[in-house]
Amino acid sequence: MMRTLVVRPLADERDAAAWATCGELAAAAAFSSELRRREYLGWRALVRERLGRDAAIAYDGVGAPVVTDRAGVHLSVSHAAGWVALLLADAPCGVDIESADRDFSCAARRCLTDDERRLSDSPLWPGVAWCAKEALYKLAGRRGLDLRRDVRLERARLAIDPAAGAT
Repeated sequence: MMRTLVVRPLADERDAAAWATCGELAAAAAFSSELRRREYLGWRALVRERLGRDAAIAYDGVGAPVVTDRAGVHLSVSHAAGWVALLLADAPCGVDIESADRDFSCAARRCLTDDERRLSDSPLWPGVAWCAKEALYKLAGRRGLDLRRDVRLERARLAIDPAAGAT
C-alpha cells in the first residue's frame, strides 16, 4: 500500500515555477496575490518532485486535483499559512492543514454538532475537527456534502507533543 504525506513550507515562487507547465505559469500569472501564486505553483511542484517532472495534473469533475497519467495514484492537497501538504496514495485520500492560531469559532458553530464539540476540551479541538472533516470531505470526492450533517466525528483522541510548541 502506497501512502506518502509531505508537509513543508511553500516553495519560493521562482523555484516552484521551474516545475510548472506553460499553461500553469499562465494561470498563476492571473493571480494578483503572490501567496496565491505560490500555493498554486507550490503544490504542483511538490507533486512533480515526488512523481516526476512530466506528471500531468488536472482537476476531476468535482474540482479535486488528479494526476492523469499515473494509473492508481491518488492525491490530496492542502495549503495554509505558508505551508503545503501533499498526500499521495494508491486509493482515494484526503488531507487538510490549518494554522493552529486560526480562530475556528465560527467554523465550529457551523460545522460541528453539539456532540462533536464535546469530544474534546482541548483548545486545539475545533481546528483539529475542522481538518478531519475537510479531509473526509475530500476523501468522499463528491460535491454537496454538509460538514455538519453528512460528515460525523464520533470519537477523538488528541495526543499533542509539548515540545512541538502547541498548547
